[in-house]
Amino acid sequence: MDVSVLAEVNGSTAAIGYGLAAIGPGIGVGLVFAAYIQSTARQPESSRMTLPYVWIGFAVIEALALLGIAFGFIWAK
Repeated sequence: MDVSVLAEVNGSTAAIGYGLAAIGPGIGVGLVFAAYIQSTARQPESSRMTLPYVWIGFAVIEALALLGIAFGFIWAK
């Protein structure tokens, strides 16, 4: 019985893991801005009051994404 290898993964799989993990922050940023656009469309006079919260949410989501890539490089073997 001959067993052949169909695919072999060489190197670090951290890049694949981070690529899959980047989907979450992408969806999160989309949801934050979609909620801001929807709230501004419903009540335009509140757009200046809610804009700082949009940027805070965006920054937190992106910070978590950057932590994800940093931990991916730290834990890579």
